[in-house]
Order: sequence, then structure tokens, then C-alpha cells
Amino acid sequence: MTKRHGCALLTAIVTLIVVVSAVIHAGAASDTRRPAGSPAGGLAPGGSAAPVSTGTWVGAWAASPAGAEPGTEIRGMAGHSVRNVVHASVAGTSARITLSNLYGQSPLNVTHASIAVAAGGGGGAAAAGTMRRLTFSGAASVVVPAGGQVASDAVRIAVPRGDDVLVTTYSPTPSGPVTYHPHARQVSYVAVGDRTEDVTGVPYTERTTVWRYLTALDVLSDEAEGTVVVLGDSLTDGITSTVGANRRWTDVLSGRVRGAVAGGRDDVPRYSVVNEGISGNQVLASGLGRPADNPSGLDRFERDVLERAGARVVVIDLGINDILRNPRLADPEGITEGLRALVGRAHARGLKVVGATLMPFEGHRWYTAAREAVRQQVNAEIRSGRVFDAVVDFDRALRDPYAPRRLRPAYDSGDHLHPSDRGYRRMAEVFDLRELKGAVPAQL
Repeated sequence: MTKRHGCALLTAIVTLIVVVSAVIHAGAASDTRRPAGSPAGGLAPGGSAAPVSTGTWVGAWAASPAGAEPGTEIRGMAGHSVRNVVHASVAGTSARITLSNLYGQSPLNVTHASIAVAAGGGGGAAAAGTMRRLTFSGAASVVVPAGGQVASDAVRIAVPRGDDVLVTTYSPTPSGPVTYHPHARQVSYVAVGDRTEDVTGVPYTERTTVWRYLTALDVLSDEAEGTVVVLGDSLTDGITSTVGANRRWTDVLSGRVRGAVAGGRDDVPRYSVVNEGISGNQVLASGLGRPADNPSGLDRFERDVLERAGARVVVIDLGINDILRNPRLADPEGITEGLRALVGRAHARGLKVVGATLMPFEGHRWYTAAREAVRQQVNAEIRSGRVFDAVVDFDRALRDPYAPRRLRPAYDSGDHLHPSDRGYRRMAEVFDLRELKGAVPAQL
């Protein structure tokens, strides 16, 4: 081969490499405009354009799968449309959902799913022009394996901050026990037959206060840059708060964060807040069954906290049930070591951790002086700064100053353990919003 021919061949090879690189770069650039989970081909269901990356994926709402719903062991919700009503803590221009079949004993065949903004005023009606069909990897149907979960594609929909959202699923075949969250404190609806895209709400004659299958609603938001995930028990679940009023302490905290940011405070981050409370939850022990009902904080931490969209901070309010539900006297060191284990796992993923002191419960049917002593020991260790990155002192904020082993009467729902609406509000009010900002402390 002559030198001239060799140079020509080299030039051709270089030219080919440049062309191929340009094509690859163009494809990659095009791909970055479609968020993960959006429909293939660039089209969202209902003919709307696929969303572009003009924001951050964050959690707008979440609920932990807590167990198998009694009475659904054979047929599940076969032949019914399940319309879950959830409250969005942050606005977004696109949305996606997660469905769980954790407690199902056979595959869950969802043949039709939709999302819409609620019309307001109660009921299962959708706001005009907001109904969207959901897809899964581009298909209108999806099979959720027993013990598994699936995420939908992203769909373009304007989700207003503070509005309710309707997420509806239909399955024609039995799937065994329904995976559910029992204490929703929110009214949802059920209709006979496939009424998934019904906008009137008229067929939805059955009311329920549980959430079924749905465990997360994420939005593409330009008003939030991360998510605060609150891991807790019934005190976080808001078991005694007013149904349908969104008065859990996490709801009030979300409102405070939004108000602070809108007011121009630069010491408060632009975060959404999601609630991962399960009534009766413990740090260390799970319930019965396989998979276990009411999985412990340690068991569910990966799924319910670390896998949440945009997670930046975790708030942990757990430990009181380790004391109350232990047939023997709980070990305070075991509880705090369990909490430290959660903190270590959060730090490994770059999440800051704010922890709460355990609130008083004298007067409750399970109160004993010995259990109170364990609570005091756990709180002393939490306040020492040797457990969490920062502390919110719910005990000090809600206890009766004249009887510090009890909740202050105005903050007591009446069972001497769970707060009233006013008590939940007080929990959110004493939370120092500045503690949500900042990085994970360096490990020396």
C-alpha cells in the first residue's frame, strides 16, 4: 500500500468515527429529554406530548404497603375499579405511580389504569380535561408479580399543589389478598366493572378509608428539588386525625415548608414531604406472615425510604411501639442501636437524618412505670446527639408541663397516646425547618 493510499484510508476511518460519534451523541442528547419511566416513542397516553426534563422527579405522595386486606383472600378486587384518592404535597407537570402486589399470592393483572385531578368537593369525580390513561412500558396493561411492584410510565398532567389526585386501577381476574394501607384517613372509592376512565364519579358508590395497591405518586416538579421521607408509626400515619382533612403532622409540615420557601427564606430547602407511617410499626420487630404484615423499620427502609423519588432527608419517628408491644421489657439500647442502623444506611446513600423523641403515654392502657423508664432512656440517648444528625423534640413540645409523663390535654386525642388535630399541628410547628438543609455530616 502506498503512503498516499494509507493516508486516504486513515482519513476515511477518522471521518467515519466522527460521524458515528455525532449520531451517538445526538441520540444521547435526545434521550436526556425524556425522564425515566416516560412512554417509549415520545408520546404520553391520551395523545398528550411526552414530558421534557424541566424539573426534578420528587415524591408528591406515598403510603407504605402494610398488609393483606382481610376478606380479599380469594378474589381480591376482581371485576372492580379501585379509585384511590391521594393528596399531592407538591405541584408537577407530569406524573407516574407505583403499584404493589407485595401481599398477593398470585399475579395481579391490571388491564386498565388512569390518573386525574379530583374535581373537589368530595366524591370520585375528575376535574374537566385531566383524565389520563396510564401505561406500563408503553402498554395499557401490566402484570404485577406476587410479592412485587411496578412503576408506570410518566404521563403529562398538571398536578396542582395541595389538590387531591385520583388513581384508578381495574383487574378482571382474582389475584388473592389485596396489598393495602389500612389507615388512610382519606375516603377513596370502588365501582363495579371497568370504570377506570369515568370522569363523573357516579358509578363509584362504595366508599372506603383504605388505600389499595397504590404506594407512590411521583411528579416532575419545578417547585421542588428533593423529597423529605418521614418514617414512622401511627403517630406519623395520623391515625386519630380528621378523615379527609389532611391534618397529619406531615401535612402541616409540608405546608410550612411551602410557606417558608414562598416567603423567600433561603435557609429552607425546596422539598416535598411524603408520609411512610404504618400504625403499630416498630424499629426492630415485624408482624406475622410471609411476607410479614407491618414490616419493621429495618426491614422496609430500603423500599419505603431509599427508593423514594428524590429522597434527600429522612425523618424518623419510631420506637414507642418497641416499648408498648414488647411482651417483655424492651431493651433501650436495642432500640437506639436499631435507630443507629437506620441512620447508617441513610448516610450510605447521602441522606441526612432528623430523629424525634418519643412522646409520653401515661394513662394509656399499656402504660407501666417500667415502660416509662425505657422511654426516658431512649429519649436521653436521642437528645445526646449520638443517634441522629438533628433532633426534633416532640416529647418536650407535647407533654403536659404539670404531668410530664402525659400528653397535654389539648394535644391528646383521648387515648393518651395519639395526638388530636391540634397535637399533630403542634408537632409540625416545633420542627425547625432549617434542619432539613445541609449535607450528611462527615464520618471521622
